[in-house]
Amino acid sequence: MTTLNQTFAEWTEQRLAQTEFALDQTLPKADQLPAVLHQGMRYAVLDGGKRIRPLLSYAACEFVGGDASVAAVAGSAVEMIHAYSLVHDDMPCMDNDVLRRGKPTVHVAFGEANAMLVGDSLQPLAFETLAELAERLPSSHVVQLVRLLAQASGSLGMAGGQAIDLSMVGKGVVNSSGGIAISQAELEQMHLLKTGALLRCAVMMGAWCQTNEPSAHQINALSIYSAAMGLAFQVVDDILDVSADTTTLGKTAGKDEQANKPTYVSLLGLDAAKQFAQQLHQQAVAAIAQTDEEKNNGLSSRRLREIADLIVSRRS
Repeated sequence: MTTLNQTFAEWTEQRLAQTEFALDQTLPKADQLPAVLHQGMRYAVLDGGKRIRPLLSYAACEFVGGDASVAAVAGSAVEMIHAYSLVHDDMPCMDNDVLRRGKPTVHVAFGEANAMLVGDSLQPLAFETLAELAERLPSSHVVQLVRLLAQASGSLGMAGGQAIDLSMVGKGVVNSSGGIAISQAELEQMHLLKTGALLRCAVMMGAWCQTNEPSAHQINALSIYSAAMGLAFQVVDDILDVSADTTTLGKTAGKDEQANKPTYVSLLGLDAAKQFAQQLHQQAVAAIAQTDEEKNNGLSSRRLREIADLIVSRRS
């Protein structure tokens, strides 16, 4: 059965299994010294999470006719960076959360010092994993993969977005004079970095999981799609923070409101935030819908459309 003959549920199940296997094989074994550190790394990464980023890498890879086995490696690298960011974000010096993916956060389960080292260790392992693709891809493609992930992770990406987010704690959307403390454009910029950068990166990395170069048309379509869906993911997160419970989310609900942080819901209102998520979804789907068979050499954008649907309709 080819992937295009599979239902989305079948395709997702297969890709999630491939991702879990790749991560299990990449991470150090739990009994390898230093065992506590390696146990913490596996605890942080395995058996949890939606794996949206690896799924996006697979879907973009299919969109350009790339190698799914290479996308498994790229998706795993992105997921390790994502996991490291969650470990650090949950620590007392940052968001101070005790629940992640339905279980105690890493610093609760392993202690703060070990949690810091878990994140510190996952980050270089992600790049080491990409470097090993040098035997399977042109060196220029490997450099591109490393560059994309590094840029998405640093001060002009995820880490920078988190820094801005921390500076917003307690400020809400109304300043001391009763005016708006942050504009929608400023909020979007923060989340394009904090959440969107790594999601966009997962898509664009998928485009380079091939021996040929992606076309300019494919890169443009994927760039528009990934920017819209990276932002939509955060908008939906903000909606779920006020509309879902802790058990459903697998993390503490209502944290943003408690911290008086600006969100799309607090800025726009719940209904308008939902409408904005739908608008972003439409932008993303329109971008890849323009890649008809003639322009995209018969390759399919179906999985990208299905993941876009999943992102805006998710309940956790």
